[in-house]
Amino acid sequence: MSDGSHVPVNIEGFDLANPPEGFAEEPFPYYDALLRDAPVLPQPDGSLLVCRHADLDRIYRDTTLFSSDKKRVFAPKYGAGSPLFEHHTTSLVFSDPPLHTRVRKIMTSALTPRAIARMEPGLIETVDYLLNAMAGRDKVDLIDDFAASIPIQIIGNLLDVPMDERAPLRDWSLAILGALEPALSEAQLAAGHRAVEEFKAYLQDLIARRRANPGDLETDVLTRLIRGEGADGTLSEIELIQNCIFILNAGHETTTNLIGNGLALLNDHPDQKQRLLEEPELIKPAVEEMLRFRSPNQLGNRETTAEAEVGGVRVPAGTNLHLVIGAANRDPEVFENPGCFDITRTPNRHLAFAGGPHVCVGLTLARLEGKIAIERLLRRFPDYHLLPGRVPGGRIRFRGYAALPAELG
Repeated sequence: MSDGSHVPVNIEGFDLANPPEGFAEEPFPYYDALLRDAPVLPQPDGSLLVCRHADLDRIYRDTTLFSSDKKRVFAPKYGAGSPLFEHHTTSLVFSDPPLHTRVRKIMTSALTPRAIARMEPGLIETVDYLLNAMAGRDKVDLIDDFAASIPIQIIGNLLDVPMDERAPLRDWSLAILGALEPALSEAQLAAGHRAVEEFKAYLQDLIARRRANPGDLETDVLTRLIRGEGADGTLSEIELIQNCIFILNAGHETTTNLIGNGLALLNDHPDQKQRLLEEPELIKPAVEEMLRFRSPNQLGNRETTAEAEVGGVRVPAGTNLHLVIGAANRDPEVFENPGCFDITRTPNRHLAFAGGPHVCVGLTLARLEGKIAIERLLRRFPDYHLLPGRVPGGRIRFRGYAALPAELG
């Protein structure tokens, strides 16, 4: 079934920092037009939009020419030395080796297949608890009552955050990630700075408690980070704190969006929903198609370290590149009939988890969360359907819903 993105749009003068009205809600016609007419598009601020799958794949793999370090870009955006600047230039996703290498080794060593297999019973228990809590209600919100609660508990378990201390985590995460939008209001900026400061203060106390009483190295990522397990050398206090924030943020909103987007897509494509009900073994390719068709993360960034060529365009050193994941995942050079949501699609070389050395370290856990959440809700409530009043997340970089009112049937 098509998503209606054949609607013609005008991309002349398209500016990601000042997008056309309605772009945040429905960017896909613009992505299709960019792929067709301007797959490498200069922006008024000197940056470039890069949309083709092949170009993103190459950029992700070349960490020498295309840097993840964002100090130069984030200093004017957040203010050098500000809370958001410190966070986003210290965390894994916006760092280059050697910091990236050290932190990634620790996280990878804690997210082995064996470790993730040990998380599965707790994940099933969490999902079933939420499903039981929704049963019998006239109306539910599939974001607040379900999708958003799952990753908070899983990441909380990963860092062994006490259950009664988890309430602020989601709001902190939303505020910090919201500050990555291409354009920010003063209120968004202030909320992001405040969230980093509050989260840092909480983590300083949690880390002090964990130093005094270390957790199980097999399951407690925070204890591993404190000890530098799996890496060459320990992290500084700032590196430790900011990467704990990163773990929560990276695992929270994107996984919430995967689950929420997936349930909305099945609702909006009843033929695909019915097929999944009849053939539940299709859940794995279905999750991959959800990741492609409505990628939770729509944008990435890199900066050129020397003069480069991207898609036939000469790019000066120091140029900020906006990697349009949502467009690359619709590239007709890679995906047949890309505007069609097809849960049997294979192969499915989407870039929802980026690629190269920076490929999402938690991709196996995210896939497992999406699979278990969606398959168990479908099994329990096969007749669920959305009600009028769904609320888009309103983000350009992170695509999801703020609310999905539904009846469970």
